[in-house]
Amino acid sequence: MRTLLRRLRRAPAAVALALTCGLAAPIQAAEAAPEQQAASYDVLVFSKTAGFRHDAIPAGISALQTLGQQNDFAVTATEDAGVFTAANLATYETVVFLNTTGDVLNDSQQTALQSYVDNGGGYLGVHAAADTEYSWPYYGQLVGAWFKSHPAIQQAVVKNEDRTHPATAHLGATWTRTDEWYNYQTNPRSRVHVLQSLDESTYSGGEMGGDHPITWCHSQGQGRSFYTGLGHTIESYSDPAFRSLLLGGVRYAAGQAPGNCAPPAGTGQVEAESYTSGSGVQVAAHASASGGNTLGYIENGDWAGYSSVSTAGATSFSAKVSSAGAGGTIEVRSGSASGTLLGSVSVPVTGGWETFTTVNTALTAAASGPLFLRFTGGSGSLFDIDTFTLTATPSEVTPSQDVHLFYYPWYGSPTVNGSWRHWQQGNRTPPDDIGADLYPALGPYDSGDFAGAVAQHMKWVAQSGAGVIVYSWWGQGSYEDRLVRGVLDAAQKEGVKVAWHLEPYSGRTASSTVADIQYINNTYGSHPAFYRSADHGGKSAFYVFQSLDITDWAPLDQVTGSSIVLAQTTDTTKIAHFSGLYTYDGIAGATAPGWKQAGDYARANNLIWSPSVAPGYLDDRAVPGNTTPTVDRANGAAYDRQWNNALDPAIGGSPTWVSVTSFNEWHEGSSIEPADSTPPAGHGYLTYEGAYGKTGEAAQTAYLDRTAYWVSRFQAAQGAMSD
Repeated sequence: MRTLLRRLRRAPAAVALALTCGLAAPIQAAEAAPEQQAASYDVLVFSKTAGFRHDAIPAGISALQTLGQQNDFAVTATEDAGVFTAANLATYETVVFLNTTGDVLNDSQQTALQSYVDNGGGYLGVHAAADTEYSWPYYGQLVGAWFKSHPAIQQAVVKNEDRTHPATAHLGATWTRTDEWYNYQTNPRSRVHVLQSLDESTYSGGEMGGDHPITWCHSQGQGRSFYTGLGHTIESYSDPAFRSLLLGGVRYAAGQAPGNCAPPAGTGQVEAESYTSGSGVQVAAHASASGGNTLGYIENGDWAGYSSVSTAGATSFSAKVSSAGAGGTIEVRSGSASGTLLGSVSVPVTGGWETFTTVNTALTAAASGPLFLRFTGGSGSLFDIDTFTLTATPSEVTPSQDVHLFYYPWYGSPTVNGSWRHWQQGNRTPPDDIGADLYPALGPYDSGDFAGAVAQHMKWVAQSGAGVIVYSWWGQGSYEDRLVRGVLDAAQKEGVKVAWHLEPYSGRTASSTVADIQYINNTYGSHPAFYRSADHGGKSAFYVFQSLDITDWAPLDQVTGSSIVLAQTTDTTKIAHFSGLYTYDGIAGATAPGWKQAGDYARANNLIWSPSVAPGYLDDRAVPGNTTPTVDRANGAAYDRQWNNALDPAIGGSPTWVSVTSFNEWHEGSSIEPADSTPPAGHGYLTYEGAYGKTGEAAQTAYLDRTAYWVSRFQAAQGAMSD
């Protein structure tokens, strides 16, 4: 199935169809006015009920229609299950189950929905969507968890665990609101990516032992699933914050915005009866089993598949089993029931169907497809499986040469340089008192300490997942120029490449910049760490800081045939003769002014677009009295917001590269380099304490680790766009 992100807009008639609200009748196409424009994508809202009916359904439909009109998607609302056919579902990017209840789909309609999602479609469940299709195991996997009970409507505190997803990026760390708070039959955390959870101490009636997911997402086959337990009350649908959550969920499920929905790495318990495909097996009721059910009626040759459980990195398998039958063997396979055999484990006769034991085995083969369990043994019933656990080692992030970290080699110390350099900015007295609001974990180091500080820097850069540093360069023969080869050598040892940030040294002109590019290419271009973009004909890369200081850049035509030269601006009228543009500004990234327009222009004109993101900005100690606005790190939320802006096509303009301001610009407080968790006392230094929930020494690398997370997100988004 073609990537949904790149689907062509359909004919205008689709809009008129989608804006109708046929709650009881089959969908019929309507004639569209000639001047109507097709929406970017289409959403099917399904609200059929076969049990309790929520009086908020009309408000929910109206809210989704309004969001569609405001955000360029068309909404078709229906309660006719007959629309669930393969042909009809193929015309939609996602399906919303809005407060559905009970058994609302027949067998053929279930098959159509399963095929649609597993082949790349989207599903979004709202509130009572978890109170739906209890007898269909695939749906239990799709929604994530089934409804169990709820207390009275009351106020509670929602903890926003992941504020990088488009559904939750607008929210703070907590959100106090009134709704009907579901308890679920099982905790889905091991199988999904939890976005929000409830603080059970803030309301009465929570029954999930203090870990209470309420909004989550996950991949389902090749498709996407998003669920929120919010949305019982009519008032919810007029709440702007809840509407934004719905909008982000729609955009993610429809494949229009990236979102991290990977389940937690490592160990995760799975209810065996939540299989998404199978042969011969059925759900068996067992009061003593987790969730009250097992995977049962297993005979020789039967199998069960789990489309949301990846075998990537899997190292061991364990299962809770019972057998009053013949016993047998569980084969752990990847991709299909006859796919790669990762390992197998014998299941003994336990003496009764309610008598459980745990079996486990190491997995020695490697594969990355979805999990399948195949069962072998004698005749008749073999065994039941209650739960199983697949343990995996987290996969390492492949360094990306499309993520660039601005790198500053302008620091000096008496030990190497003979005197302090740059650390004393703001009339400070190193080593304890430096011109920065954060204190480096390495102390005030020397940029010429290639075997020490610089070698460690390159290890940290590699840890961040970024494959390129953008070296701050101040002219031929400058301090920074004299250090180039040492930095290149250190970078080469860690597989890091070096691009160039051409700074505004005194007397710089367009012609001198051309000479500088020629000098750098000729002097350092043969070094193996010298960055050349494989995606752009092996060209070297140069970022020109404060490019607007010069009005005529025509001389660049002499070098842009062999080098990429980027202007620092989003004003596309000021980039004549350049190869593209970047922003550098770590303050503007919070609102991304002009980013989409710049990205769209660059893409349309075959140019490079490299927006810059930063974890924060604070230069109080380096520049006393400076009025530059401060960007608080907010324990990582500022960095996440800027990355989220960059990767959201509707905001960031689909970047070619993403540049990070910066690896180590300590004076601007924008560094992702590890900061000392116990800096010298008495100077008011800040630390990374609390960033992404990390404390003490673990917090020192919080921003490096978070960069690796965002690198993986960027790589996934690029892969989706190229499919």
